Amino acid sequence: MSNYSLTDGLYLYPTPAGAYYAVSSEETDKPRQFLRNLLQQRRTPELNIDNLKRLMEQNDTTKCFELLHHCQKLRWIQGLSSQLESPNGALEDILPTYLSTMSENGKALLADKQGFYLASHGFPHEVAEELSALGADIATVHDRRSGLLRNNMALASHAWSVVDVFGNSLVGFWPLFIDKNRFVIAISGIPHFNQPEFVSLVWALSIRYSNKSSEFEL
Repeated sequence: MSNYSLTDGLYLYPTPAGAYYAVSSEETDKPRQFLRNLLQQRRTPELNIDNLKRLMEQNDTTKCFELLHHCQKLRWIQGLSSQLESPNGALEDILPTYLSTMSENGKALLADKQGFYLASHGFPHEVAEELSALGADIATVHDRRSGLLRNNMALASHAWSVVDVFGNSLVGFWPLFIDKNRFVIAISGIPHFNQPEFVSLVWALSIRYSNKSSEFEL
């Protein structure tokens, strides 16, 4: 018998940490798939057991409660008092605004796996082009050496950084895996992912590039 209960009147929404976990790896587990499914909705779903079963692809009520509790403990999920619509507008218009909040000096860009940038804020055009190409090269090197990093050194992260003598990031590259697509965020200085705009950016990309983008009957 489950001791869990749901709070009425809330809408499910990932935290910045939850959005990052959803897209930081190609690997799939139950929490990550739940968060990915949530980010593919065009509006925040109401918190009820029927929506949880659909989002979690699970018919066992107790297991749904347990997975929700797990994500809540890790602060990957939050409940909003009002419903949100997915980001609206062309990506080239809305992404620079989101990116501007993710760096201590306002310099960040989003590139695809071919090394072309989709959006940039704060970088001159030529620098953005070169950083995007560098991000693609780093991804290739990472894939080639992932066995060493993951299996021999137990380093699960896909992110790379150029650091100063104190180990602080001067410019870093973080991959975002959206369905079969791989993007890279390049950030000058210390990254600030713990922002609502990061969730909006991941949500916008998930809606645009996921093959399963959908909306439940709420």
